[in-house]
Amino acid sequence: MHYEAFRREYTAGGLHREMLDSCPLRQFESWLEQAVRAGLTDPTAMVLATVDDEGLPWQRIVLLKGLSHGGFVFYTNYGSDKAQAIAANPLVSLNFPWNELDRQVTIGGRAEKMSVAESAAYFVTRPRESQIAAWASRQSRPISARALLEKQVAVLRERFGKGEIPLPDFWGGYRVIPQRIEFWQGGEHRLHDRFQYRRQADDSWQIEQLQP
Repeated sequence: MHYEAFRREYTAGGLHREMLDSCPLRQFESWLEQAVRAGLTDPTAMVLATVDDEGLPWQRIVLLKGLSHGGFVFYTNYGSDKAQAIAANPLVSLNFPWNELDRQVTIGGRAEKMSVAESAAYFVTRPRESQIAAWASRQSRPISARALLEKQVAVLRERFGKGEIPLPDFWGGYRVIPQRIEFWQGGEHRLHDRFQYRRQADDSWQIEQLQP
């Protein structure tokens, strides 16, 4: 394999300062709507990067489940590797790789636990099988065989029957409050357009263009 041979030109279009909203969250929503209309697979998929208590960075893909109170929302098991890393260091990064549009959005900020009420309000909207899966999986913990997980799912299906499935006390949401957001638009000959928003002390945003 000659990896250096894999390249293409980015020709989807440029990005200029006058095209940007003064609020990065509104700008993000605009780009996300365009990604949805373009028919991208999993437009809400985002890479979440954390650093654990040993200083090891790690990444995984999670799904954006909303924008609320000025932050990016996702849900997980509180015993998962990502949750344990956030407990040790709440500073995280998100990345939306919209490759088909020659775009990406990168966010740096602080992850905060959401309230039980907020997590419960979302949990009841999940498909029933996803609710059972949240109860069944001790996310990120070792397991000797998938059959054990499937057996636990069967036990829980019988336990809950047709009744309401409550929110597990070990599962809930995080909200990433951004301090820095960068919008990247691929350009020809690697002359990409990059604009970065930085939160100021008064919660306003400063916008500056970055070299590619």
